[in-house]
Amino acid sequence: MKKGARFYWNLFFSTFTLSAFTFGGGYVIVPLMQKRFVKELKWIDEDEMLDLVAIGQSAPGPIAINTSILVGYRMAGVPGAFLTVLGTVLPPLITITVISFFYMAFRDNPIIRALFRGMQAGVAAVIADVVINMAAKIIKNKRVLPVVVMLLSFIAASFFDVNIIIILVISGSLGAYTTLRTRGGDGVKQHDSRKERSE
Repeated sequence: MKKGARFYWNLFFSTFTLSAFTFGGGYVIVPLMQKRFVKELKWIDEDEMLDLVAIGQSAPGPIAINTSILVGYRMAGVPGAFLTVLGTVLPPLITITVISFFYMAFRDNPIIRALFRGMQAGVAAVIADVVINMAAKIIKNKRVLPVVVMLLSFIAASFFDVNIIIILVISGSLGAYTTLRTRGGDGVKQHDSRKERSE
């Protein structure tokens, strides 16, 4: 992929516009990033995007910033990460700066309060859409362990109030173990097949 000035501008402008029209927290930006970078620009495939989101969630800090860093770095290294972070941070920075000057008026204005209540319903729907899409992708792979881990993680977080860090560490450890075990098995099979051919 050719990385000229237009590419870097597109990378910055994409995250800037996504961040500017994202209300309700970092999770809302995830489906928008997926739509932009996976479906429209076709820069990243869907599986890799889900991996980047998982890493962004696991790392300390806001998921929107973390995922933007990963996407930018994936596309254009350190300059790309800088541009995507800048594009993600600028809209809320500008908005909050403006709002801070009129905080009292915004806080007591019934129209503004009603507006944010309506936004909460839309935000809840978008987050639900993200959860359904990610869960459907896991189920579609028809692998038992990821589905079991997903269900147990949901139960642990929702009903037993288990710390999210503990859930992520256990889930990540299981994923790493199964991946290494699978690769090890494939390596043994390849070695055996080569040995048979040599004989």
